[in-house]
Amino acid sequence: MTPLRRVRGVRLFPLSIAFVVRDPLPPTRADVLTLFGAELPRYGIGAVWIGQGTHQQGALSGAFSPFFDALGLWRAWRTGPIDCVQVRDKIAAALVGRLAAAMLGVPFFYWMSFPMAEGYAVRRDQIGQQRRGLKWAAHALRAALARALVYRLVLPAARHVFVQSDAMADALAHRGVDRARMTAVPMGVDAALFDRNAITPAQDARLDARRVIVYLGRIAQSRRSDFLLDVVELLRPGVPDVLLVIAGDAASADEMAWMRRQIATRALQEHVLLTGWLPQRAALGYAVRAEVGLSPIPRGALFDVSSPTKLVEYLALGIASVANDIPDQQLVIEQSGAGLSAPMQAGPFSAAVRALLDDPALRCRLAERGPAWVRRHRSYDILGRQVAEAYDRLLPLHGVHAAAPR
Repeated sequence: MTPLRRVRGVRLFPLSIAFVVRDPLPPTRADVLTLFGAELPRYGIGAVWIGQGTHQQGALSGAFSPFFDALGLWRAWRTGPIDCVQVRDKIAAALVGRLAAAMLGVPFFYWMSFPMAEGYAVRRDQIGQQRRGLKWAAHALRAALARALVYRLVLPAARHVFVQSDAMADALAHRGVDRARMTAVPMGVDAALFDRNAITPAQDARLDARRVIVYLGRIAQSRRSDFLLDVVELLRPGVPDVLLVIAGDAASADEMAWMRRQIATRALQEHVLLTGWLPQRAALGYAVRAEVGLSPIPRGALFDVSSPTKLVEYLALGIASVANDIPDQQLVIEQSGAGLSAPMQAGPFSAAVRALLDDPALRCRLAERGPAWVRRHRSYDILGRQVAEAYDRLLPLHGVHAAAPR
């Protein structure tokens, strides 16, 4: 547990949130660290993070996690008064948080950045394809239990639900959650960090004299990362000097080995550069060497309600982009006018990339629109103000005035 807003019981912020998260502490995700650690305190909103510590590692950590979360909430209460209990993406912990909020007489909020119940269902189906009876039964039970808990006990009890996207809010509304009880908080970027003028381009000779296209993000079979290779295969005959830079790593050595095999099988070693893990500044150095950014995200129950960061990052960097039509990306493309949308099919997607490579004027025009749009709509200072305004509506008696940051 990492207290941010008080020392020895002295309240440092008008509003204090006990915030249970799935992440190890201290958190590193921008939508947790930047939003709650940097932006919201400017509006008088502080947090006590309760998350996974070093003592909670191992196979049994999941079983004992609700106990540690309850302990963290008790410590937060002992540290000083809290004004609401908020749980992010944890189902059992949400039941603990609901009970704790009732005992303390404060509101309970739920923050859904990922549809966990649906994620368990997808994993169940993946196991089913492998015909593993007992293992499938365990995952089926977990998926059914998670769905029942989330939609019958957690969301109905939450005074407010923060969701990842408008598409997620619409999906929950179809399940009976009142749309007025939801606030969409999409992924954003730190505008200062993604200022192109502050980034040093990568000095990598392998990029010289090449038509560079870039993908910032994780490699995974579940994300159909081999689709990127489909696109390169179609581009290569007409753009023989094309080079796809994949600036990111895989979750495991097996996933990275799978990607390398895919590249070798297609004889694309001269057209694909896997950087592996890089510090963020170094990865951005490769990105600004690119002419086009790629953001293909598979359609489906999990990703259709997501808010991918990479497209917004490309726009902030002034990179013309091609993204497929999951709802949040489609919204960004339509509102910003800074990229092209194409279905996640190799033919249409590669044709959109080729259109940008072949038309420097179009590419430049789209690239110029991105940074200003991001600053107005998807920078964390803007998102921070919007979230602060939501808390101000929900907890109006705590002296938080979102319109006047400190």
